[in-house]
Amino acid sequence: MAIVCTAGAIRAAEQRWFDAHPGQDLMNVAAHAVAHKAQELLLGGAVGDVVPDWAATQCVLVLVGGGNNGGDGLFAAAALAQRGWRVELVQVMGRPHEAGMEAALAAGCIRTPLGEVTSHSYDLAIDAVLGIGGRPGIPQSLERIDGWLRERQVPVLAVDLPSGLDANSGEVESCVHATHTLTFSSLKWCHIAYPAAKFCGELEVHDIGLDLVDDEGKTLNGVDEYCDLAEMAALWPVPGALDDKYSRGVVGVDTGSERFPGAAVLGVLGALRSGPGMVRFAGPAAIMAFILSRAPSVVVGEGRVQAWVLGSGWGPDDGNVGRFIQRASDGVPMVIDADALGLLPAELPEGCLLTPHAGELARMLRIERSQVEADPQAAAVRAAQRFGATVLLKGSIQWVAHPDGTVRAALPGPAWTAQAGSGDVLAGMCGTLLAAGLSAADAAVCAAGMQAATAISMPGPYAPDQIAELLPGVVTTVVGR
Repeated sequence: MAIVCTAGAIRAAEQRWFDAHPGQDLMNVAAHAVAHKAQELLLGGAVGDVVPDWAATQCVLVLVGGGNNGGDGLFAAAALAQRGWRVELVQVMGRPHEAGMEAALAAGCIRTPLGEVTSHSYDLAIDAVLGIGGRPGIPQSLERIDGWLRERQVPVLAVDLPSGLDANSGEVESCVHATHTLTFSSLKWCHIAYPAAKFCGELEVHDIGLDLVDDEGKTLNGVDEYCDLAEMAALWPVPGALDDKYSRGVVGVDTGSERFPGAAVLGVLGALRSGPGMVRFAGPAAIMAFILSRAPSVVVGEGRVQAWVLGSGWGPDDGNVGRFIQRASDGVPMVIDADALGLLPAELPEGCLLTPHAGELARMLRIERSQVEADPQAAAVRAAQRFGATVLLKGSIQWVAHPDGTVRAALPGPAWTAQAGSGDVLAGMCGTLLAAGLSAADAAVCAAGMQAATAISMPGPYAPDQIAELLPGVVTTVVGR
C-alpha cells in the first residue's frame, strides 16, 4: 500500500519536524538528494560518488523560483558544482533564495539571464521553480523554455513536482514536462491523478525524515493510503492448475430492465472480462436474448453464486424491493449500485459493497451533495458505518471506506471515464472479485484501479464497453502472471 499526501499534510509534517529539531534544516537533505539523482541521470543510471574527468564538459541547467523549491534547486546546484559538473542558474521568477544563491555562486555555478537560455546547450535541466505551494500554471517564459528543452530532448528532473501542477489534484493548466520527478516523503495527488501524472515522468520518492503520524500514532489529516499497481498485482485473483469454474467464483448479475438493457450488458461485460469462473445473468427475462447476443458465454437463469451485482439500470419499478430481498436472502456478498442504493435494508449480508457517486451518497445520508464533495472521505466513512458495508465512492478520486473507519483510495483514472455506463462496468468487475473471495475493500480498490489503468492505457474519448474490451490485456500486463 502506497501513501499519498496533500500539500497541507506535508506542511504540517514539516512544521512538526522543525518544532522537534530547532535550528536544523531540511533543505540541505532534500538538495543533496536532488544532486544525487541528477548525477545518476548524468551518468546514465550509474550510482556512486565518483565523478568522471569529463564532468566539466557536461552542463546542467537549474531553473529556480523564489520559494523553498528554488532553495532546494540552488543548494543542489552547489553540490553538483562542488563535484565537478558545470552548472548554470536561471532565475525564472521571484526573488532568489538568498543562502541558496550564495552557496551556488560560491561553488562556481554561473548565473545565466533568462533570455539567453535557448542559445546554450544542456545535458540535464532541473526544474526547481514551483513546489507544492505554487499556484497552478507557469509563466510564458517558462513555457517557452520547457518547449525548447523538449524539442532538444533534454532530460528534465523536477524537484518535488513539475512546476505548474497543483499538488492536490490531477488538473493541469500549463506545466513543465518532466522526464523524472524526485519527490519527498510521499507521493502527492498530482503524481498519480490524470492528466497531471503524465507530466511527471519517472517517479521516485525520497525519505527526508518527515513523520506522517501524530503523537498518538494517527496519520495526519491529508495522508491517505492508495492501492498502487504493485498491490493490485498482488491482490488480483489468478487461477491455479487445480481450479475450475466454480472454485474461481460464480458472479450473479441481476441488473438492467427493458428500459435500460445496456446497463445489464455493461455490467456483464465488466464481470466477464475481469476473470470469473462463470457469470450468471438472472435479470429480466425480456432482455436475456439481448445479453446473450453480446456475451454468449453467460449462463442465464437462477442458480448458486458466490456474489451478486444489483441495481444498475433497474430504473423506478415497484418490483425492485422484491428483487433486492430475493438476492439478499442468499446471504452472499453483494455489489449494490444505482437504484438499489435507495432500498438498503436495516441489515445486509456480510461483505457487501455499496458503489454510489456523490449525488447518490448524499441521498443515502440525507445531506447535500456539496457536503459530500467538501469531505468525501468522511462522508464515505459515515455511510459505511451507517449501513455496515464497505463504500466505494465514485469520482475523480475513488475513495473506499470500511465500517471500521479506514479509508483507501484507488488508482485515479482520466476524466474521460466520467460518463454514463462506466459505473455499470465497474460494478461487474467488483462482483467478479467478490466472487473470487476478495474482501469488499480489496475488490473495490482493485476494480476501480484496474478500470483506471485500462483507461490510462489509451487516449480518450472512449465508450465504457471499449474499456471492458481492453480489460483482459491490461490485467495481464499489471498482474504479470
